[in-house]
Amino acid sequence: MSWFDLFVIAVGLSMDAFAVSICKGLSVQKVQPRHVMAVGMYFGGFQALMPLIGYALGKQFESMITRIDHWIAFVLLAVIGVNMIREAVGDDEADEEGRIDGSFGVKAMIPLAVATSIDALAVGVTFAFLRVEILPAVLLIGATTFAISAGGLHIGNAFGTRYKTKAEVVGGVILVLLGGKILVEHLFFGG
Repeated sequence: MSWFDLFVIAVGLSMDAFAVSICKGLSVQKVQPRHVMAVGMYFGGFQALMPLIGYALGKQFESMITRIDHWIAFVLLAVIGVNMIREAVGDDEADEEGRIDGSFGVKAMIPLAVATSIDALAVGVTFAFLRVEILPAVLLIGATTFAISAGGLHIGNAFGTRYKTKAEVVGGVILVLLGGKILVEHLFFGG
C-alpha cells in the first residue's frame, strides 16, 4: 500500500473526529491552545491506537484468511464507508449534535475518541491482511487526525455545523472507493 493510499485512509478515518471537533468548536466562546491539544491528542491518539489493536488481532488470524484477505479488506472498508455516509445523512444527526457538551475533560473526551475511532480498529485488521508496515501507518493516521481535528475545532468555532455532514459523506465515499481499489488491484493485477 502506497503512502498516498495510507494518507487517503487517514483522511477518511478522521472525518468522524472532524465532525465531532466541529461540534466541540461550537461549544466554546474562543478556541484556546488547550482545546486544540485536547481534541488533537484524544482523537489523534485513539485513531492511532485502534488500528494498532486491529492489526494485532488480524495477525492472529492471518494464516487462516490469506486467500480471502482482499475480500475482507473490501467488505470492511465498504461497510465502514457506507455506515459513515448513512450516519451523515440520517435523521438523528441533530440529536447527536445536541449531546456533545463543551467539556474537554477525560470523561467527555474518552467516549468521543473511542466512538470516532472504532472504524480504525477494522482498518487495522485489513492492514494486517495487506501486510502494511503498521508503525508508519498508525503514526500517519494519528498525525492526520490530530491536524484535521484541530482544524475542525476552529471551523466549528467560526462557521458552525455547515460542513459536518459533507465531511462525513466524503470520508465514507473515500473508504468505499479505497476498498474497491484494493479488490480490483488484487483480482485483476495480482495485488
